[in-house]
Amino acid sequence: MNRGNRRAEPALHHHSSIKQWPEGERPREKLAREGSGIVTEAELLAILLRTGKKGETALDVARTLLSQSGSLRNLARLTFHDFLEMKVGHVRAATLSAAFELARRIPVRDTSGKPFLRSPEDVVQWCMPKLKDLRHEEFWALLLSSSNRLIHEIRVTTGTLNSSLVHPRECFADALKMRCAGVIFVHNHPSGNPEPSQEDRAITRQLVEAGKILGIPVHDHVIVADDEFTSFAERGLL
Repeated sequence: MNRGNRRAEPALHHHSSIKQWPEGERPREKLAREGSGIVTEAELLAILLRTGKKGETALDVARTLLSQSGSLRNLARLTFHDFLEMKVGHVRAATLSAAFELARRIPVRDTSGKPFLRSPEDVVQWCMPKLKDLRHEEFWALLLSSSNRLIHEIRVTTGTLNSSLVHPRECFADALKMRCAGVIFVHNHPSGNPEPSQEDRAITRQLVEAGKILGIPVHDHVIVADDEFTSFAERGLL
């Protein structure tokens, strides 16, 4: 036998418990030693999962989740029940759902003071982190001061938008109570297409007219979709 042509045997420890791996290859120890930036997406997920399943390590499960979803972004969009359908178990499903929800909330909640929303880009920067990865539509009202500083934000409705769900009564109720000087409406398109539908246009016209009657101008209606957006104000659709 020609030993020089013999292929090296694959490392077998990757099919055993991670605790049995060499310390330098364990995801948790790797993170502690080298920092989180050097750890792969699959390894970070494995740390969250903590344990694997029968015949699979946590890293195997993490790689399967990434493969089935197509990307980390797609994985972040999944719900608790989606994870259950992927057969990761209740504890792992809850852990992943909580981790991704915390990541969405960081840019929204951890800001010093309320921002000034003076352009569609300002609105998108404020709202995009919490809306772009949702798999359902949400309609929000951003209440503004006379200087266009955000006073308060309200989720008006969740689900496919129509004129019966997005009614001026709900959209302007808090605006009247808080005596705001203006309002911007925002909603997301999970399809990834930022173009306004006919229903979007009809709802916007209805809200603009209601705002004129109430003395609360509608400054804009912004649709976010993935990393794109459409501003009704910029398009001359108000």
